[in-house]
Amino acid sequence: MFGRYLIIIDDLWDVTSWENIKCAFTENDLGSRVIVTTRSKQVAMACCPTSHDHICRDHILQMKSLSNEDSRRLFFGRIFGSEDACPDQLRDVSFEILKKCDGLPLAIISIAGLLASEGPKKEEWEHVRKSLGSMYGAKLTLDRMREILNLSYKDLPCHLKTCLLYVGMYPEDYTIKRSDLERQWMAEGFVTKENGQDMEKIARNYFNELVNRSLVQPVRFDGSGSVTECKVHDMMLDLILCKCAEENFLTVVDGSQDNTTQKYKVRRLSVRLNGAANATLLQGKIRLSQVRSVMIFGWSNIIPPLSNFKFLRVLFVEDYRTIDLTGMSELYQLRYIQIDGTRDYVHLPTQIGGLQQLETFDIRRCASVPSNVVHLPRLLHLRIEHDRGLPDGIGKMKYLRSLDGFNLSVNSLDNFIGLGELTNIRDLTLTGNMVRHTDVLCSSLRKLCSLEFLYICTEGCMDGLSPPCSLQILATSWLPWGCWFSRVPNWMRELHNLRVLRFKVDELLTEDVDIVGELPSLTDLILYVRRPQNEMIAVNGTGAFPVLKRFRLTISSSSCLTFQSGAMPMLQGLYLTFSVKGWKQNGAGPAGIEHLPALEEVSAEILYNGTTESEKCSAESAFRNAVDRHPNNPRIAMKYGCQYRLTGIGL
Repeated sequence: MFGRYLIIIDDLWDVTSWENIKCAFTENDLGSRVIVTTRSKQVAMACCPTSHDHICRDHILQMKSLSNEDSRRLFFGRIFGSEDACPDQLRDVSFEILKKCDGLPLAIISIAGLLASEGPKKEEWEHVRKSLGSMYGAKLTLDRMREILNLSYKDLPCHLKTCLLYVGMYPEDYTIKRSDLERQWMAEGFVTKENGQDMEKIARNYFNELVNRSLVQPVRFDGSGSVTECKVHDMMLDLILCKCAEENFLTVVDGSQDNTTQKYKVRRLSVRLNGAANATLLQGKIRLSQVRSVMIFGWSNIIPPLSNFKFLRVLFVEDYRTIDLTGMSELYQLRYIQIDGTRDYVHLPTQIGGLQQLETFDIRRCASVPSNVVHLPRLLHLRIEHDRGLPDGIGKMKYLRSLDGFNLSVNSLDNFIGLGELTNIRDLTLTGNMVRHTDVLCSSLRKLCSLEFLYICTEGCMDGLSPPCSLQILATSWLPWGCWFSRVPNWMRELHNLRVLRFKVDELLTEDVDIVGELPSLTDLILYVRRPQNEMIAVNGTGAFPVLKRFRLTISSSSCLTFQSGAMPMLQGLYLTFSVKGWKQNGAGPAGIEHLPALEEVSAEILYNGTTESEKCSAESAFRNAVDRHPNNPRIAMKYGCQYRLTGIGL
């Protein structure tokens, strides 16, 4: 006997797929429902219980296009910030372009991204208007939507076209890390050095240009507002894959078609499997000898050995069980290796000295590190499992720019000393327990004059730590059992380049806040106070925190915090986590929120432990009253959390 069910099928493209899917649904007259989203009216009609038009109309909800007002707000906001900022000579042509977009958000965003890159040149805008052809006058079909996206693609310079096409290596809805994509571009040779510029900065400019043109969608940002992860809209991905097929740029293998009859040379291969059993999937007439990039998503036991990929530059494996890696060290042109998956299946070669071109070695899910990794002459980025040690001699890796996984518990004294010789390193992650060779560690860290990002994922007190003044981002583990400082250390006032700071302290006093407040470049501060607060903390208004935009504080009681007039003049977001306990005696606080002149948003997570619903509501009301004093009427977001989140750290 079957119960009721609710099933949602998102983004169905064709009737055949629906015919295959619907067979799985049991018709039992118990009120079950199936919701299907689609861009095709034909598919929507096929999903209806009958084919009668009047019945289908009752079952189909057609999304409305944006209104003229919303279309203008989206269009002008994307290009100029507001409609008022649009130059007069561009108004008429803008309205004509908007008509052709027919209120479709993706069309508006795509065209706006294209026009933003052109600048305020009327002739360029007129060219875009004419290029849209005679689309106005009828509803935009999928084909016409592709024409709009194709216009954005055709406007790209050649190097950005190549970089955008490479995004097609990733499956639909896959979250792509910016750093991975940029390093893959460099490994493929898509990034060319210009006027002595740093290659990684050029790749970053390429990525930002694709974001600015709205060809890839931002998903996650870092503390400074830079995009760190992205996705590609499925319609844009559809266009990318069409272009890839036309130019034989890459080949996708997913088991949905027979590839044995394809005789062309494969340049890039994206394999998307999940336990596929078709033994002919990559056999037959596909030529693998010219493959430069291979990405494998899911797992299967039918992938050919690495020896078949003689000219491989990029190897990306999402599940290690998919492929035998014993031949890896013979692929002399490999520049990028990323291997993910379950540690139990990982068997890396013990020697990889043949990989003289290797630049990125990401083996964070692998059980061991090859013993001669320190001898790779061009290695720039190394990421290993956080509980693993490195072979002795890391000081030889002179060109290394990022090291994720230097374990303080297991690395040798030789490596603690060698760490200080990595003077080109920019990103460093420390793990383990900070109890060994502390003096040597501090001495080595002080020598890293290029270090910009330091992430400390260790346990215990870090009072002996002293990083270099070049730091731009300093972050510690946010886990309750992670690392902390007893007080804000004095050396923090020397970090004049620091933009993002996230750390925990046992105790916080006003003079500690003054130390952090002196940092001239700090835009994001995330602070966790481990013990109950007994003294008032005053944020003074005499030039402290001159550029801080976001302040996130976890503290026992928000009533201990007060903002003086002129404090944090550029603060836009205030995010507090505090306990309900004791708020009646001390007030919900913090005091002086009205003194934050640029405040736009306030968020509070109120932690409770055995408190009544009435007490929680009263605490929320008191907090809202404190925020309501602000003349800007900032947005308020409230939520509740369990007190156990702070259990064991004194709260």
